Formats: sequence, C-alpha cells, structure tokens
Amino acid sequence: MTLPSKALHLVCALGGVLLSATASALPDIQTWTTDNGARVLLVTTPDLPMVDVRVAFDAGSARDDLTPGLAKLVNGLLFDGTEGLDAQAIAAGFERLGAQYGAQAQRDMAVVSLRSLADAPLLDPAADLLGKVLAGASFPDDAVTRGRRAMEVSLAQEREQPGQIASRAFYQAAYRSHPYASWPDGEPQALPALTPEALRAFHQRYYVARNAVVAVVGDVDRAQAAALVERVLAGLPAGQAAPALSTVLPLVQADDVRIRHPSAQAHILLGAPVLTRDDPDLFPLLVGNHVLGGSGLVSRVSNVIREQRGLAYSAYSAFIPMSQAGPFMMGLQTRGDQAGEAIALLRQTLDEFVNDGPSEQELDAAKRNLTGGFALRLDSNREIVEQLAVLAFYGLPMDYLDRYVERVNAVTVDQVRDAFTRRVDPERLVLVRVGGDSGPAAVPATPRPKTPDARATQ
Repeated sequence: MTLPSKALHLVCALGGVLLSATASALPDIQTWTTDNGARVLLVTTPDLPMVDVRVAFDAGSARDDLTPGLAKLVNGLLFDGTEGLDAQAIAAGFERLGAQYGAQAQRDMAVVSLRSLADAPLLDPAADLLGKVLAGASFPDDAVTRGRRAMEVSLAQEREQPGQIASRAFYQAAYRSHPYASWPDGEPQALPALTPEALRAFHQRYYVARNAVVAVVGDVDRAQAAALVERVLAGLPAGQAAPALSTVLPLVQADDVRIRHPSAQAHILLGAPVLTRDDPDLFPLLVGNHVLGGSGLVSRVSNVIREQRGLAYSAYSAFIPMSQAGPFMMGLQTRGDQAGEAIALLRQTLDEFVNDGPSEQELDAAKRNLTGGFALRLDSNREIVEQLAVLAFYGLPMDYLDRYVERVNAVTVDQVRDAFTRRVDPERLVLVRVGGDSGPAAVPATPRPKTPDARATQ
C-alpha cells in the first residue's frame, strides 16, 4: 500500500522517539565497495520501517575552478529534468511513493538524499527514480536560465547582508588562491559561464561512482541494502575519483580587511586555516574550543564580551574541519562605536587561552557537555546517516563513533595548551570587519585587489 507524504511525515516525527531508546548503543557499521567503485556504509535499524540514503560526491564548490557557483547550481538542478521526465514529473513520482528527496552542496562535498518507507513496493521505485536522476540529469536550458536568475537575485541580496559579506571576505583573505576561497553561491561576473554545457560537463566529471560514497540507515539488511545501492548507482559510470585538493598553506602574517556598510552592527570575524578532518590535533582543539567559545553563553569569549562587558549579544569561536585545513573562526556583532573595544577583547581572550589553556574545571565541564550530548547526534536515522556520510567521505576510521567519548575524555589541559600553541598563532590571523559605519553611504563590498599571497611557501 502506498502511503501519502503526510503518513511519511508522521513516521519521521516518531523516528526520534523510537530510536531514543537505543541511542546509547552505538551503531554496528557494515561497509563494502560496489562493482563500479563507490564505498558504502550501512547501519541497520529495524525498529522503524524506514530507510535513509545519503550519496556524497566529491563535487563541492572546491571543484568550481574558475567558475564560482558551478557546483551549487549543478547540485541544485539535478531534479529539474532527466530523460522523459521534467521537474514536475520527478517531484510527482517521489510524492506518489511517499518519499522525500533533497540535495545540498558544500565546499567539500555535494550531497543527494532519499528518505522512504522500507516496503519494497515503495522503496525500490523510489531508488530507481533517484538513480535515474543521478545518472541522467539533463540540465534543461530553461531550468539553467531560471537557476542563474535565482543566483543573481541571491547574490544581490547577499550584498545587503553584512554577515554574508564578512564571511565571503574572510574566505577570500584566508585562502587566497586555494579552491576554498571560491564562494559557493557564485560571483556576478561568473554567471554567464554557467551554461547548460558547463553544468553537464561538471556532472559528467564528478557525479561518478568512484567519486561517491553512500550511507544507508534503516530497516534493511546487508543484502537488501546492496540491492538498494545498486538501484541508486547502477546508471553511473565508474569514472575517476577527484584528485586531492592542494594543501592550504598557513598564513605568515596578519591581514586586516575593512569593508564599509551602513548596518548599525559591525560584523567581525577573526581566524585562519587550521584543521583537517583527520588531523591528529582534532580532539584537543575541539575540546579546547568548547571552553574558549564553542559552548554558548558559558564559554570564555561569551563571558568576557557579553556577560562582563555587554558588547555583544553573542560571541563565539569554532573550528570547521575539512578535507584540507578548514578555518578556525571567532566572531561577534556589536555596535560600530564599540567594535574596536570588542576586537581587542576578542584578541586578548584568545591570547590568554593560547598561553594558559583551560583550567581543569573548565576542561571537565567541557568534556561532560560534549560526551553528555553525543547520544543526541545519533538519536534518529537522519542523524546517523549524516554521520556515516561524513565518516565515509573523509575516510575516518570505522571506530570513530565508538571511540568518540573515549577520545574526548582522554584530552588533558597540557594537550589543549600544546595544540593551541602550535596551531593557532594570534599574530597571524585574518581580521574582517564589515559595517557599523556612521555616515550617509557605504562602500560596496567588491572583491579586493589581488595582493601577494600572505602564506608560507613550500
């Protein structure tokens, strides 16, 4: 019997409740490689009659090359047409089966997802339809035109948003000529190059089996999951995996970027490239950052800037690990006339943390917070499938989830201090300030002139 979407939505809502009883038990992961070269990770969860599939391709914006926005537009238009089916027919096909689908492009990866009830009469045709889309996305001319126009409108809106301007400027300054500097949402001058032919060429190169990993979570055993993945990937050529991205070179000097904007608030970012997903310093840095600025209102940054001085509603720090060195970022928003004081306090708090590290009490609290909330990251099929895709895409060990709590608890004050001292240099950071200006008009946030790369050479 085919259930309508409303029935599936109800089952999805119940998923967290049904899985919460087993959330404390970490999943048993099975893995294999398909005949055409895709790696698959499976977790069987028989308590709920649903299946989640997540296919991640090494096809994020880092692969845009000279055409910013290409990866995002390709991923966003996958479901807009294939042989014999237009966007409306594809959407109606999933709707009839009570299935949900989605797509998302990030800097490292491009993801396609499917959620379906586990009954074969529903799951099999949903998988077939997804496979037809993945292998045969046609990128019709009218869809590409609409996509470009939507991107143009979005870029115009971003130019009015100081937070987006600051983020774009930070990545440009921190990564310069590295592919991570490419803005995933595109650039106005690159829009004419986003042609149907360019999209089809990108899809043909990167949406191939050897450039994909697949995560499956749900009420299927190994044999059923293998058949399911075969349906999803059968039409894809084996192709070749994307080459490894170039190494991100560390900054050798500070860089200050000031962009005028008529916003009342100054948006401030401070940081540098630091952390890969497989970095040996990952846990000391992440646990230490929980003390510094990653734990909300109880973190040092928030306490100093928000609670003690009242300079910002929120202030934070974060590491964003990626395939190559992802950024360490500190950020806040404050009144323009307070920006200088807030920046000074942000730097001072970082300096003190790098020099002294956390106290034993702070570290213990951070560990309890991180380990106590870990089960919530695995309390539904959706959360598990996302974690599996990350494990597979970044080549992390299969015991990563099993050992997460152990590795967090093993972090010491000395390890945090040592990791921050070696990896975060307060004298070599990018500072971006956008807005908080007085005066009648703002200077547009145009790309900065090319300057010599402020990073070490090999």
